[in-house]
Amino acid sequence: MQRPDVKAFFDESTNTFSYVVWDPATRKAAVIDSVLDYDAVSGRTHRDSANALVDFVKAQALEVEWVIDTHVHADHLSAAPYVQSVLGGKLAIGEHIRDVQETFGKIFNAGSDFARDGSQFDHLFKDGEHYRVGTIEAVAMHTPGHTPACMTHLIGDAAFVGDTLFMPDYGTARCDFPGGDARTLYRSIQRIFALPDDTRIFLCHDYKTSDRDTFVHETTVGDERRSNIHVREGTDEEAFVRMRRTRDATLSMPRLLLPSVQVNMRAGQFPPAEANGTSYLKIPLDTM
Repeated sequence: MQRPDVKAFFDESTNTFSYVVWDPATRKAAVIDSVLDYDAVSGRTHRDSANALVDFVKAQALEVEWVIDTHVHADHLSAAPYVQSVLGGKLAIGEHIRDVQETFGKIFNAGSDFARDGSQFDHLFKDGEHYRVGTIEAVAMHTPGHTPACMTHLIGDAAFVGDTLFMPDYGTARCDFPGGDARTLYRSIQRIFALPDDTRIFLCHDYKTSDRDTFVHETTVGDERRSNIHVREGTDEEAFVRMRRTRDATLSMPRLLLPSVQVNMRAGQFPPAEANGTSYLKIPLDTM
C-alpha cells in the first residue's frame, strides 16, 4: 500500500490535531482539520495555529490540492478558508454536511440566506469516492455516529478518522450531538476495523489518561481493534450502545460548540456581517 508522509500539528487549547499529508514523489498535499484560534472571552480570532501549518507547507515546497474537514467540528473553529486563501486547494467535506446544515440552520435560526446544500464548499465527498493526493490513491468513507457527516479519509496506508476513534486507552467519540447515534457509530467503527491491521490511524484529538501523561496522535487499526477500551474486537453492539449512551449522559457540552458549529457549518466562514460591518455569533438560550 502507498505510504504518504504525514506531519501533525497540535493545538493544546482544543486538544486538536491537524495534519499535512503529502505524496513524497510529487510533493502534492492535503491539509486536514485545520484550526482557527478563538478566544471565547474576547470573541477575537487569530491564526497562529494555521500559520504554523502554512509555514511548514511553504518550507517543504508542497502543493496543496485539498483542504479537508473530516466533519463539522464542535470543539474548534476551522481555518480552512484561510488555509485555502494562502495555499490553494479545494475546500471539501462529506456530502452529509447538508444534514448538519439543516439541523443547525434551524437551531441558530440562520434564515433563508443560509444555504443548506453544502454549496459553501468546493467539493462534497460521497461514501466510497476515490480521489488522489498526488499519485497516492485515496478513498472517502462515510463513518457517521458522532455526527451525520463524519468521514474517514484513507490516503494510502493512512486513515484520518476525525473524532470517530480516540487512542485505544481513551475510547470512542460521543454520540449525543444532534444527529449523532451510538449504534451508527459502532457500525462505522466496524468499517474502519475491516481495514488492514497495519493501517495507520491519525486522530483528531487526544486527552491523555491517568496512565499516560503525553499527547499521542497516531495508532493502528490492529491496536484499536485489539485494545480500544470501548469497542475492542468482540464487543457486542448492544453493550457498546448502552455504554456510550450512559457515558454521554454524564458529559458536559464542549466549551466551543456554539461558536464552532455556527462557523464550521459555513465552511469556516463567519456569519454575514451586519450593517455596522461586524459579524456576530448567536447563543440560543435554553435550546441545547
